[in-house]
Amino acid sequence: MLTEFFDNYAAYEYPLTTVQLFLAMLGMGALLTPKDFLLEVKNPRGLFVGLGFQWMLVPMIAFALGELLPIPAGIAVGLIFVAAAPGGTMSNILTLFGRGNIALSIALTSIATVAALVSTPLLLKLLAADFLPDDFSMPVGSIALDILGALIAPLLLGMLFRFKSDALLAAHFAKWMIRFSVLMILIIVVGASGSGRLSFDKYGVTGIVTLVIFALLVQLSSLLAGKILGLTKGDTLAISVEATFRNIALVVAVKAIVFPAQTGVLDPIGDAVLFVAFLYGGISMFMTMVPVLLHRNLSKKTGMNIA
Repeated sequence: MLTEFFDNYAAYEYPLTTVQLFLAMLGMGALLTPKDFLLEVKNPRGLFVGLGFQWMLVPMIAFALGELLPIPAGIAVGLIFVAAAPGGTMSNILTLFGRGNIALSIALTSIATVAALVSTPLLLKLLAADFLPDDFSMPVGSIALDILGALIAPLLLGMLFRFKSDALLAAHFAKWMIRFSVLMILIIVVGASGSGRLSFDKYGVTGIVTLVIFALLVQLSSLLAGKILGLTKGDTLAISVEATFRNIALVVAVKAIVFPAQTGVLDPIGDAVLFVAFLYGGISMFMTMVPVLLHRNLSKKTGMNIA
């Protein structure tokens, strides 16, 4: 049975990634209310800085690394795919654990997720073209349509469920939707690995070094910006975590649209994008924990809420 799955993985990748993203966003929506989009409007400086990072600085860092480092085109495109995605729901949990500004974190995730309908295909079209063949056409319309169906629609459905039910039931529902989403990711990883599309031997060291540099530059630039602009440490942590930790589910889903897997055919660009997405998911989790733990320990030592 597994052999059949591996041999025909190309036929399963798109529906698997679509279902996985739908479940993840359904779970995220069940944790949100409309007021979460407005919590920071009265004091929008942190919101403006965070969104500026999401839509400008992070993509430009990814693009610059692709231009300056001697890395394969697939790794460079994978970096841009990661940078074009909004922050993931885990960023809210990490910010809460680190005692950062959770309201700002939720607002950034929510607004960037909704805006991804336009921002993600636009950033991919603008930045990835330099690393792709001249005759390649970015399917902007298809990306936007799939984001609407697999990201915005389930997000709104989840929010509707949250509105119609109590907070405890919604949290329980969200937990299981996210768990099923993680299960789908594991199935995709197994399928992609078994079909020969995830080659650690080919991209391992190069991929790890590149993605660590990317995450490090994002974190350092967010800390520097927070200090220069006079943001609180809690705001700076929320922005740093949001900018570093991306919605990998969306990256995988968009990859399946732009570079659809074909049975028996290896795609050096598409397979590298998939490899980068999964690898960055692990690297970003590890690296994000550093500022999270530092801020948490600092807040404990001071005995104050420094968010």
